[in-house]
Amino acid sequence: MISEEQLAQLIAQKVAEELLAFRRCEECVKNRGRQLPDNLIPIGVSARHMHISQEDLEILFGKGYQLTKERDLYQPGEFASAEVVQVVGPKGSLRVRILGPTRKQTQVEISRTDCITIGVDAPYKYPGDLKGAAPITIVGPKGAIYKECAIIQARHIHTPPEDAARMGIKDGDLVSVKVAGERGVIFTNVLVRVSEKYLLQMHLDTDDANAAGVNCNNLAELVK
Repeated sequence: MISEEQLAQLIAQKVAEELLAFRRCEECVKNRGRQLPDNLIPIGVSARHMHISQEDLEILFGKGYQLTKERDLYQPGEFASAEVVQVVGPKGSLRVRILGPTRKQTQVEISRTDCITIGVDAPYKYPGDLKGAAPITIVGPKGAIYKECAIIQARHIHTPPEDAARMGIKDGDLVSVKVAGERGVIFTNVLVRVSEKYLLQMHLDTDDANAAGVNCNNLAELVK
């Protein structure tokens, strides 16, 4: 059984993670629209989070429930909600924030480190691809769901058509991206996603970002 001291340490760790994610998000939003040299891409670090369908939202929070917007995210129209759930695996649970607006399908995005913590073997997947996703339990204040929806977010780039054309890339390309610095790396198999609704940004999960020693708004170089 967990001791009071261990519980206090766990709570402090989770609060610190939330504050770090909040600060990273604020920095990203403040730098929207900055002019960049060719082939340079701003980095966005994605902490664990989930997207949810309206149907599942109502199971977890009650009939007719709507997400409460807490702060804007970098991509236009997307936001971090005030709603937080517990994601439960065989070895433990994680506090996970819901991002809005609601989507067609529920998707939980966690890191490999998170998977080890809660005993889940989630596959690396690009957002929206839930084939083979790990089964997981999601607990809210009004109910719980169990479904195959947990993935590790694979690296990807959001870009509007004009930036894609400038860099010579297209939707569906898999490219390589270089991150400089003391722990510099080249990330391979980075999916390009092109849409009029996007702002240019590369998404890394916290494991990739920590391995490279980068934060939100650091820059990566497209090397193809």
